[in-house]
Amino acid sequence: MADSIALPRLRPISPQLHLFKLLPGIALLAAIGYAGKLLEQNISRYAKAHHTVIPNIEYVLWAIVIGLAISNTVKIPDAFLPGIATYEFWLKAGIVLLGARFVLGDVVKLGSISLVLVALELALAIALMTWLGRLFKLRPKLSSLLAIGSSICGVSAIIAAKGAIDADDEDSSFAIAAILALGAIALFTFPLIGHWLGMSDHAYGMWAGLAVDNTAEATAAGALYSDAAGKIAVLAKTTRNAMIGFVVLGYALHWASAGQAKTISNKASFLWQKFPKFVLGFLLISLLATAHLFDKEQLTSLANLSRWAFLLTFAGVGLRTNFREMTKQGIRPFIVGALGEVAIASLTLVLVLGANRVFHL
Repeated sequence: MADSIALPRLRPISPQLHLFKLLPGIALLAAIGYAGKLLEQNISRYAKAHHTVIPNIEYVLWAIVIGLAISNTVKIPDAFLPGIATYEFWLKAGIVLLGARFVLGDVVKLGSISLVLVALELALAIALMTWLGRLFKLRPKLSSLLAIGSSICGVSAIIAAKGAIDADDEDSSFAIAAILALGAIALFTFPLIGHWLGMSDHAYGMWAGLAVDNTAEATAAGALYSDAAGKIAVLAKTTRNAMIGFVVLGYALHWASAGQAKTISNKASFLWQKFPKFVLGFLLISLLATAHLFDKEQLTSLANLSRWAFLLTFAGVGLRTNFREMTKQGIRPFIVGALGEVAIASLTLVLVLGANRVFHL
């Protein structure tokens, strides 16, 4: 009989130690976000002091640019990576806190308009990406991931769908790289197009919320235009995010029927698992604000906390975007993604401009 091998006991990581590992990356996010804020303020002061006209670049863009400069010029030490990955938590926290700036009547009104536009965007994005994937002969599940990512909420939707349709790691990495690269490009192009067309804050925010895939980039693209546009972009994007469970469920059932994914026994449980819970937090805070349970000072404090959370988020958007790594994933997914995103952005722009003319957004 062979001697048994005694394996070492692994101690569970204590919450204090886990938090300690997050601190370096969170501190870096805060430093970059604060540096972006200081740059915006100092450039504005310089322009006023010297009576010079300098384009006002929002702290949002500065935070992203600083993050991009760091991630694309130096290797970020591993000690910072766990904390940098918390940018998605700060994004969700910022959206929940942003609910204090909406009364529920506005949410319902805006949601009813955006829901129709979201439904149209979903149908267009899924149809376009599926067709382009077939045209460029991408693997079917890679096409599915690109369709899901472009129609709902980018990387989060791709990650949620990967396990549900049993997609390969390679397919998910291709899809994520394409969506991230195109989201970064949208940050710089959408505000320029919006200003060129003279779009209102409401119309532009609706367009950004519908056409930009990742929630972080959609929030940033809206905030780059104006504070009001940023609020509308968050609301439209949140409405879009709420559809994730239904879309992923549809694809999971499709691949399961083809014998290439697990069969889903409890559809209600699946939907709840995939539903983005921060949407409920946003609605709860909005409900409390509608009921006047916050006084003016508390509303101001919640708004400031939301801005700080977004500061960390935007710094994370820049830090997690490495163009060299993305180009290693191959060119065809980028071509399909780029063509699809341009078409989706163009079609949703037409939809928003048409809705603006009819409903005076």
